[in-house]
Amino acid sequence: MKRRLIAVALVAPFVLGACGTAKEAPPVAAGKGTVAAETVAEIKAGDDHNDTDVMFLQMMIFHQKQGLQMTSTAMKRAQSPELKTLAQAIQATEKDELAMVESWLKGWGESTEVDKAPSLHADHGGLPGTGAAEIKALTTVKAAQFDTAFLNLFLAHQHQAMEMSKIEKTGGKNEETKKFAERVQQSRQGEIQQMLKLMNG
Repeated sequence: MKRRLIAVALVAPFVLGACGTAKEAPPVAAGKGTVAAETVAEIKAGDDHNDTDVMFLQMMIFHQKQGLQMTSTAMKRAQSPELKTLAQAIQATEKDELAMVESWLKGWGESTEVDKAPSLHADHGGLPGTGAAEIKALTTVKAAQFDTAFLNLFLAHQHQAMEMSKIEKTGGKNEETKKFAERVQQSRQGEIQQMLKLMNG
């Protein structure tokens, strides 16, 4: 546990973040505008919510599971020590967030799976755009090209989380879910800035 908290602390601004129709809890991360990992499981969303809250949380679960796949690969293949540290921190944060979000949705009696029907997501730009083929390609790209390939893909991935959170902030009803959306925006923005530094460093 100590190692895990140290990894999160090293990249405080970093937090990772999908589309659906069920109700879930928002992920929490350590860093500016976020909640410490130790308290994530204690956050309760309450019962008051609407369809936007549910869809946002389902999308976030889908999105975060993709993020965990990508960062797991980065932990093994990244050439930059800083990128490996970032991937490790994201893993710790996202796993805690997923547990919280899934508990909220289950508490609401909603599915934790996103409905992938395109018509359900047309109003908010569709499902997150990171494809399975793109994620799989990270496992086969040449080692010397991995960091650039990962950063390009993950920058777009995290930008999607910020866009999804905007919809929740304007259309959601549940206060904890809306607070989570605000944390997503702040933390992903910090993470994007750090990744841009890695790309240009």
